[in-house]
Amino acid sequence: MTVEIEVDSVSKHFGQVTALDDFSAVVKSGEVTCVLGDNGAGKSTLIKILSGVFPPDEGEVRVDGKKVRFMSPRDALKQGIGTVYQDLAMIPLMSVWRNFFLGTEPTRGVVPFRNLNTSWAKQTVVDEMGKMGIHIRDPEQRVGTLSGGERQSLAIARAVYFGARALILDEPTAALGVKQAGVVLRYIVMAKRRGLAVIFITHNPNHAYPVGDHFVILKRAQVEGDYRKEELSLDRLMQMMAGGEDLSNLVEELEQLATETGEADLAATAHGIKDEVEGLRRPGGTDHRDETSA
Repeated sequence: MTVEIEVDSVSKHFGQVTALDDFSAVVKSGEVTCVLGDNGAGKSTLIKILSGVFPPDEGEVRVDGKKVRFMSPRDALKQGIGTVYQDLAMIPLMSVWRNFFLGTEPTRGVVPFRNLNTSWAKQTVVDEMGKMGIHIRDPEQRVGTLSGGERQSLAIARAVYFGARALILDEPTAALGVKQAGVVLRYIVMAKRRGLAVIFITHNPNHAYPVGDHFVILKRAQVEGDYRKEELSLDRLMQMMAGGEDLSNLVEELEQLATETGEADLAATAHGIKDEVEGLRRPGGTDHRDETSA
């Protein structure tokens, strides 16, 4: 059940564009590795390399010490790497149990009398969701009637059931409310406790920090930082994600535009951003490690 994934100096280019540059990291069972970065940082490229959508141009990936080269998602699945994408790949008008077994529906009997084993499938869904702490009301319920958090949880349970030892989660809390995001974070912790290696792709440090054990920060296709949780406070993580020089340049541009146009709202926005950045950079800021670990 245990797995260790080593990504060693992996790069990917699309023409003149470098989508991922010399990325290295180690992902282990029973840990949540959070990969953080803004749009265009290289997170999606990393997901597609690890899930077998396309191979890297340089570097290598090793699973349990053995070099692998995934040429298709099926290759990644054979190594126990399951991916839950942001769009979840579910059909809203189909039932929970049909979505769970989509493409792998269980059957019973022999040809020509073979038919779907619906009673077994429904009970299996209830049991597997229960192992994740998810209690569904009715396996016949349409997936479209579930909340965003429940749909994410269903996708996670499905990946685990079909043999995932490592779970890649693509922005699972994006576009979710506070309560629903909390539900998904709970299931991430439960997957970790079941011994899975979890790769949590996100741009939100407030979601990553409470559940993460290992943090990799991507910026412009390169690794900006690689830390264990004990090496990194939430304040420091937020400071690294705040943008530093890029954000300062934005503030200057807004201030200049406000001067040229006389727009008071732009000036207020610029001053608000500056105050936020200075607050993050202020020495002796509050360290949230104790309160988030509690």
